[in-house]
Amino acid sequence: MFGFAVVAIAPALLISRMISPENKKRPNPVKGLPMECGQVPSGAGRTHFMMQYYAYVLMFVIFDVMAIFLYAWGSTILNMPRTATLPIIAFLGIMFAAMAFALYQSKRKNIW
Repeated sequence: MFGFAVVAIAPALLISRMISPENKKRPNPVKGLPMECGQVPSGAGRTHFMMQYYAYVLMFVIFDVMAIFLYAWGSTILNMPRTATLPIIAFLGIMFAAMAFALYQSKRKNIW
């Protein structure tokens, strides 16, 4: 098993060593430059974060967490008793309350 691991990892290590920026045999000054999608960057590296997107970020996180738990719950719903719907209803209530709070904050701060 150890031999297979060595044989499987050795080519990846050799290839990464050959194309790494610290290649001593063939130095390439372009590899050390910062790039933006293959282009030389223009402007400052740090930009101001727009607070109007904060509500979108909150909504995404809320719906993402909700989708993960609903998928796990929905995939086992046939094997669970009917009383298992009560915790998921409570979970959905908490998630929708968080979503309502995010909407309220975005309207109050006039960012959406």
